[in-house]
This record gives sequence, structure tokens and C-alpha cells, in this order.
Amino acid sequence: QVQLVESGGGLVHPGDSLRLSCAASGVTLDYYAIGWFRQAPGQERLGVSCISSTEYYADSVKGRFTTSRDNAKNTVFLQMNSLKPEDTAVYYCAVKSSCTAWGYDNEWNYWGQGTQVTVSS
Repeated sequence: QVQLVESGGGLVHPGDSLRLSCAASGVTLDYYAIGWFRQAPGQERLGVSCISSTEYYADSVKGRFTTSRDNAKNTVFLQMNSLKPEDTAVYYCAVKSSCTAWGYDNEWNYWGQGTQVTVSS
């Protein structure tokens, strides 16, 4: 059984940084693409990034967010720097076979429960 658990969210000020974690069980993340999505209240869930052998980022986070893996811990991280109020959302990680069409959330097979990120002064 595949399980993804996100952590690391919280309340921060604009300009601060956070690192989200996505810990997996039942699947070896090194063999899959891992996506990060976010959903703000009243809005659709949008793709933030995808990491496989290559990294992809939404334009809204490019240059501020980076994704990395710790294969020994079977965990993927989303480092978020220079956070803005518009980054406020619930952040989810997801797994599928590749980053093809990564921005479409209906393409992903497995999801975590999400972690809240709030950026406010």
C-alpha cells in the first residue's frame, strides 16, 4: 500500500523560507516522478513542481522553489524561499511514473494528505 505523508508546513512571514517533506512508504520514490501541488481556498489544485531525472517548476515559483530527494530516507523535499502571501495553500505531494503532463492533477496515481502553508505578515 502506497502512503505519502507531507510535513513541514506552517505560518511564516513574507520573505521567509520553509522546507516541506514528502515521506513515502510502499513505493521507492527513486523510481518515480514526484510532484508537488497546491490548492488555495476556493481555487483548483495547481502543479508546483515535478522531479524525475529532470526538474520542472511552475512559472510562479521558478527561481524560489527547488525540489530534492533523499533516496536513503525515501523522501522528497520542496524548499520554498522568498515566500509570498500568494503561496498560501495546502501543499500536496503525488507520485506517478514520469513528469509527462505533470501539471494535470488527474494524471497522478497517489497523493498525500497535504500540509498547510500560510504566508502572512
